[in-house]
Amino acid sequence: MILKLKQQLSRYFFFFVASLLIPLVGFFIYAARVQVDFFPFLSVALFVDVVVLGVFYRRLKKKKAVVKIQREEFFEKSNLLRADLEREGATIVAFREKIVSYSQLKGLLEALSMSLSLEDTAAVLCKKVEELFDRKDSTVILYLIDPAAGGLAIAYAVHRHRCVTIKMKQGDIFDRWVLKTLKSLHCEDTHNDFRFDVDLLNEEGLRPVRSLVSVPLLTDNKLVGIIRLDSLLTHRFDVEDLRFLKTIGDVAAVAIENAQLFDRVEDLAIRDGLTGLFLRRHLLERMAEELTRHLRLDRQMAFIIMDLDHFKEYNDRFGHSSGDIVLKIVSETLKGHFSDPGNLICRYGGEEFCVLLPECSRKEAADRANEFVRFIAAQDIVLRRDSTRITVSAGVAAFPQDARTREELIQKADAALYEAKKRGRNRVCLSS
Repeated sequence: MILKLKQQLSRYFFFFVASLLIPLVGFFIYAARVQVDFFPFLSVALFVDVVVLGVFYRRLKKKKAVVKIQREEFFEKSNLLRADLEREGATIVAFREKIVSYSQLKGLLEALSMSLSLEDTAAVLCKKVEELFDRKDSTVILYLIDPAAGGLAIAYAVHRHRCVTIKMKQGDIFDRWVLKTLKSLHCEDTHNDFRFDVDLLNEEGLRPVRSLVSVPLLTDNKLVGIIRLDSLLTHRFDVEDLRFLKTIGDVAAVAIENAQLFDRVEDLAIRDGLTGLFLRRHLLERMAEELTRHLRLDRQMAFIIMDLDHFKEYNDRFGHSSGDIVLKIVSETLKGHFSDPGNLICRYGGEEFCVLLPECSRKEAADRANEFVRFIAAQDIVLRRDSTRITVSAGVAAFPQDARTREELIQKADAALYEAKKRGRNRVCLSS
C-alpha cells in the first residue's frame, strides 16, 4: 500500500512538471523564431513556473513526510499483527497439546476405572504414566502411605515397560522432602540443587538420579502417596512435565483412595472382624483352587480343624468379653505358628479354627498341629485377674491320601477332630 502511494505521487509530480515545461518550450521556440519581443513574457512565465514548482515541491515533501509516518505506522501495525499471530499460533499449539494430554488422561481414567484392587490400580497407574511421558530413560515410582508405620512404602515401580525392584523401599531424601512439605518437587540436577546435600546423597547409597519430578497424591488434604519420575540424565523434565504430572496426581489420588476402600470392603467380606482371620467362604474358594493345583502337580496338601476345649465354660465363668479375648489370643498364636507362605488360617465358626497347608504331608501337618496344641496348653491366660489355661483339640486329614474332594477332606478332618474330643481332648488325631 505504501509503495503504491509513492508510485502515485511520483507519477503526479512527473505529469505536473511536464505540463509546465512543455508550454514553456513551445513559447521559447515561438519567441526565438517568430517574435523576439515575446521573451519578457516568457521570463515572467518561467518565474511563475519556478514559484509554482517550489510550492508544489514543498507540498510534495510534506506528502512524503506523511507517507513516511504512515509507512512507519504500517510496519508497526504489521509487527504487532505478526506478534499477535505468533501468540495465537503458540496458543493453538498449546491448546492442541492440551487436547492430546486430556485425551491421554481419558485413556488413563478408563484404565483406572477398570482396576478395582489397589495392586491392579498401582500397576496400571505406573504403566500409563510411563506411556504418557514416553521417556525411555525414566523410571516411574509409586509410593503409598503405610498405615502401620506412618511412612512411605513402595507400591510399584516400572522402567521401560517392566516392573523393577527399588532398594529404597521407604523412599529417599527427595521423597521425604515431598512427604514433609506436601509440595511438588522439580529438580533439574540433583547435584546442583541447594535444597539437598550432595554428600548425603552419596552416603545413603541412592540410585544415581540426576533429575526428577515428584508430586504428592492428596485427597481432601490427606496424603495417600507420592508418584515420581526420575532419570539418570540431567534436565530431563521441565515445568510442563511437572504440571501434567500434577494433573495426573489429582486423578490418581482419587483412584488409589477408591482402590483402598475396595480392598477394605473386600477384606471385611472375607475376614472375621474379631480375630482378623479369613472366613469359611474364603476358605472354601481357596481350597477348591488348591485342590485343582495339587491334583495337576501331583502334590500333597493337609487340612487341620481345631476346636477350643470347654469354651462354653470360659464364657459362663468369665463372660463373653473374656471369651473374645481367648479367641484373639488363639488366633494370634495360630498366625505366628503357621506363618509359612501359602498357609491359610481361618475361623471356621464359633470357637473352631482351621488351617490349610499347601504342599504338606499328613505327618508334617500332624507334627505342626501337635506342637501348637502343646504350646497353647502351656500358656497362662489372665481373665478378670484369674490365671487360667486353655486346651485345643485338632483333627488332621490330607489330600489325596485321605480324600479326593473338598467336602470329603473337610469331613475327614472333622471326623478326626471328633475322635480327639472323644479320646479326652487336648490332643491331635489323624484321619483313619
